[in-house]
Amino acid sequence: MMRGGPVPLTMLARFTTDTNTADYTTGMRRKHLITATAFSFAIIAYAALARLAGRSVFAGHAEAYWLIVIERFSVYGLLGFLLSFLLPGRIFAACSLVVTVAIGLELAQELISVQHPALLDVLPKAAGGIFGVLLAQTILTFLPRPPN
Repeated sequence: MMRGGPVPLTMLARFTTDTNTADYTTGMRRKHLITATAFSFAIIAYAALARLAGRSVFAGHAEAYWLIVIERFSVYGLLGFLLSFLLPGRIFAACSLVVTVAIGLELAQELISVQHPALLDVLPKAAGGIFGVLLAQTILTFLPRPPN
């Protein structure tokens, strides 16, 4: 498409209209973010739905509860951080997506009947995800914007 021509009104129009270096690297960064987000979601889903004998542990099978809470908080914080970079400026969408993933995986544990879901397990997950979203949005606020 020509530089002076009309720009299509799609979500990815900014990344597909020009073929200059800035758009190429921005598009590549977005692909890397999508890959990292999908990979972290896959790890979270495996850890939530796998049998207890198949999961990795930090300090043996008698882990302290605070260590489990920190683990859940940080993993969902990473997911929220990555989702926030994929959805810049959409704080509510990123937060609701992370909370939906936390609740959905907790309910999926009930269907598998290997683990027992609990509301107290969702709280550190949702809090970590929301913290990750807010941290990333704060960072995005101070990053320089590319010229239009």
